[in-house]
This record gives sequence, C-alpha cells and structure tokens, in this order.
Amino acid sequence: MTWQGILQIFVLLAVVTIVGFYLSKYMYNTLEGGRTFIDRVFVPCERGVYRICGIDPTIEMRWTRYVFVLLAVNAVGFVVLMVLLALQPVLTIFNPAHMKQVPFWVNLNTSISFMTNTNWQNYGGETTLSYLSQMWLTVQQFLSPVTGICLFLAVVRGFSRHNANTIGNFWRDFVRTLLWVAIPISVIGAIVLLALGSPQNLNAYTVVHTLQGHTQVIAQGPVASMTSIMQFGDNGGGFFNMNSAQPFAGPNAASIFFQLILGFSVPVACIFLFGKMVKNLRQARPIFASMAILFVIGALVMYHFEAVGNPALVAHGIHLASSHNLEGKDSRFGTATSTLFNNSTTAVSWGSVIASNDSMTPIGGMIPLFNIMTGEVIFGSWGVGMIGMIAYAVLALFLAGLMVGRTPEYLGKKIESFEVKMAVLSMIVPSLVILVLAAFSVVLKAGTSGIFNPGPHGLTEVLYAFSSGVGNNGSAFGGLNAASPWYSATVGIAMLLGRFAMYIPLVAMGASLAKKQRIPESAGTFPTHGPLFAGLLTGTVVIVGALIFFPSLALGPFAEQFAAHAGKLFGG
Repeated sequence: MTWQGILQIFVLLAVVTIVGFYLSKYMYNTLEGGRTFIDRVFVPCERGVYRICGIDPTIEMRWTRYVFVLLAVNAVGFVVLMVLLALQPVLTIFNPAHMKQVPFWVNLNTSISFMTNTNWQNYGGETTLSYLSQMWLTVQQFLSPVTGICLFLAVVRGFSRHNANTIGNFWRDFVRTLLWVAIPISVIGAIVLLALGSPQNLNAYTVVHTLQGHTQVIAQGPVASMTSIMQFGDNGGGFFNMNSAQPFAGPNAASIFFQLILGFSVPVACIFLFGKMVKNLRQARPIFASMAILFVIGALVMYHFEAVGNPALVAHGIHLASSHNLEGKDSRFGTATSTLFNNSTTAVSWGSVIASNDSMTPIGGMIPLFNIMTGEVIFGSWGVGMIGMIAYAVLALFLAGLMVGRTPEYLGKKIESFEVKMAVLSMIVPSLVILVLAAFSVVLKAGTSGIFNPGPHGLTEVLYAFSSGVGNNGSAFGGLNAASPWYSATVGIAMLLGRFAMYIPLVAMGASLAKKQRIPESAGTFPTHGPLFAGLLTGTVVIVGALIFFPSLALGPFAEQFAAHAGKLFGG
C-alpha cells in the first residue's frame, strides 16, 4: 500500500461529498416545490408530458396506488425490452454487425435485469446486441434508477408528513426526476466522456490487421452516452463485456475518476436530501458518517489484501519483485485504483468494474461481496440505498428501545410493531433469497453443472451471483455459466425480489408513519443526530450482516484464504 493509494480514497470521498451536497439542494427544489435555473426549459416539457398522457400531477396517491403505478411502469419497460431483443434479427436498423436473436433465457434475464436497475449481463454486449438493442438498454438505464428515487420519496415523506393518508404523486416524482436530474446530467456526462476519449458513433465495427498478421474486429458505437447513464444512474451494465476496463469505456484515469463521481453523486445527494425533507439536516450526518466509515474500511481492507498479494506464492517459495496481486487488473490503473473502483461500485450498487473480482485474493474478493450482502446500504443506488439504511436505523432504534424499556422514536414519530416488521421484512428478503438459491445451486445438478471452479472459490462465485442479483448490483464474480437456464432464471428471480419484495414493505412503513401525529422530543428521546447514533447504526449493519452470512463466508472466502496460506489454490 502507498500513501498515494490511500489518499485517493479520501480525496474521492471529499469530492463526492461536496458534489452530493450541492446536488441535494437542486434535487430538493426540483422535487419538493422549489425553483431551479432550468425551469424555463423543462416546465413546458413536463406540462406537455402530462397533457399527452392525461395525467393530473396534483392528485395525491395512497401508497397502494403509488406502488401499483410504479409496478405498471416497470412492467411495460420489461415487455418492450423483451420483445425488442426477441426481434433483433428482424429489426435490421442499427444492426451493422448482423447480430442474431438473443436466446430466450438470456433475453428473460436481461429484461428483468435492466428493469430492476440491476444490469446483470450474462452476455457480451458487443458480441450479442445490435446498436438498437444497446440504445434501448440505455433508455431502461434512465427509467429504472428514477423509480428508485420515487421509492425514496415515498418512504421519506412518511417522516416529513403527519396526519396524512397520501405520499405524493408518482407521475410527478417520476417525470421531474427524469427531466430535471437524469437527462441533463447524463448528457453533460456523455460530453465529458466523449472529450476524455470514449467514442460516440453508429459506425460498423472496424476490422484491422495486427502486427502479428492476424485480423481483429474492434467494436465501437454509442459508447459515451451509454457509459454516462450507466455510471450516473448506478446501472453498471456496459456497452462492452469488459465493462469500464475496456479502453473505449475507460480510456484513462481521468475518465475513471469522473465515472466514480457520476456514480456517487445521486446516492450521496439522497442523504442530504433526506435531511432537507425532514427539515433537520443534522439527521443526515450520522447516516453519512456510518456509510463513509463502512466504505473507507472496505476500501482499505480490499487494497491491503491486493497489495500484499497471493499468500500461496509465498507458501511455495515464490518471491516476486512486486507482491501486488495484479492478476485480472489493468496495468493502466494498478492495484490502488482498481480496488477503489470495484469497492466503490459494490458499495454504491452500480456494479461497474475495471478489474476482475474473480481474480482478487479471497479476502479482497469478499469485500465487494459483503458490501452487497449488507443490503447495498453503503451509499447504495438511487434512493434505495438510503431507504435501506433508514430500515437499519429503525431496527437500531428498536434495539436501543428494548435496552432502555422505551418505545423507540425517530424524527418525531413513534416506531411501533408494524414499522419494525416492515423494516425487518426488507432485510429478510435479501438474506433468504441469497442463501436459499445458493443452497439449491450447490446441490442440484442444474446448478453444479454451471460451476467451473471447485471448492470454496466456487461457493464464493455462487454466493456472489445471487448477492449481486438480489442487491440489484449487477457486477459478476465469474466462474459460472451464468447464461444457462438455471442461473438465468434463478438470478432473474433474485433481481425481482431484491427490487420489489425488499423495498415495497418500506413504502408501506412510510405510509404508516405519514398517518401518525408528530410528537415532541422529551428527555427520554434517543438523539439521532450525533456520533452515538452513527456508531449504533454502523454496528447494527455489521452485526446483522455478520450474523446472517458469516457461516457462508467462512465456508467460502475465509476457507480459501486459510488454504492459500497453506499453499493450496482453487480455480479463479
């Protein structure tokens, strides 16, 4: 480890904090009735959308109707995408490489994936999809994160309102987030990425002759625009199979750092937006501190184990000039930047990578896995990471209330049995789905036939696949036949449950809180704006994750790490 590598972790955190804080002001004005400098451009567009669709944005919705409309919008996107991919050979427009029909199971998995903001890809983008298909995936990369902000708004309004039976209007939340936030910033991001070296065209693939006398096909296309919303929307599903490690998607270190800022911006902004919506910005501080602590610890641990290298080499008496584990990493970025990027994208839940997670050391690869297993609450994706942390806050206050014998309160609302049940239900879903589907995959032939690596490494790969699916992360560990019917279907189920079964209970919790009367603070009220609550919240996240997943992690990455010290290696 070097001081420069450690410093860049804190520099990134400082930059995204500043960006997120100012973006939260803009988002608050956009979504909660304020004014912005581009209203003159987008207000007429917004009114036009309402007029064409016959929408009255002033009508407030109960939580059941809000969720129903949200599900309907996602269902339409799923159907359109599945039909488009099925008809890819027929739709010859923007298909210069003459891509064939996408297999059914891959089509099903991909359609679910891009609907749920997961963007798990069990195919190579540049070798499977036409430009038209890639562009429609880009459309979905706008729509899916916007629904995450809608979920966030629905939950937080439960704390900001009182004696209310409604939680807002979905259409207004959806359209304003899309027009004011997603589209303009992603356009600016695409221009910056284009300037930094990413291509943006509809040209046919280029065929070149190498110095060795071979022929090579170089894919190109609308890369900058897809990469921009891929990172800004915390989608992660890239144009290329190598994701941001591909030189067109990640041409240089400046481009990689800019992509990290894009990915962090809205999740960090949601923390401060939460404070603004509940009219108490101090409430955002312990949540931000908890997320930042978990993020920095993960980044340092991952960097350390990758810098130390593979202990199996030392066990066999192999000593290299550099001990760093450079397998699966791009020499342009090295260990520090590679681990920072991969830790960031699993903490912030957009799953983009510039290095192979499968090639990390066992503990180094466990960090991204654990980030996802927490429920993607270390910043997390657009809105949903923040409401996931709110669920942990409710649980933490419930535990604190048990210790002192008081009914827990949060932001002037009593936390009663219904709210605790909904919060716990949102936590049960990811753990249950991950462990049950992984258990079936390691005992049924349909699952074991797709595992290419034996022993604990293979178990880690299976755990990672379902964790990535249910966490709507989308990054892959590798080592699996992910395009097989078994993994396409089961990971698809995990993605659906992770998106909807995990967060809809929290919307119900928010609606329940919105109906309650606000109560004043008393001497017995637990303070939720200081370091004590930040510590309690951080401890709750770690302890819950450890209690649920430690046995599986012990059989996977921990067992592999101990085996490596003894000189035994497994596939990777």
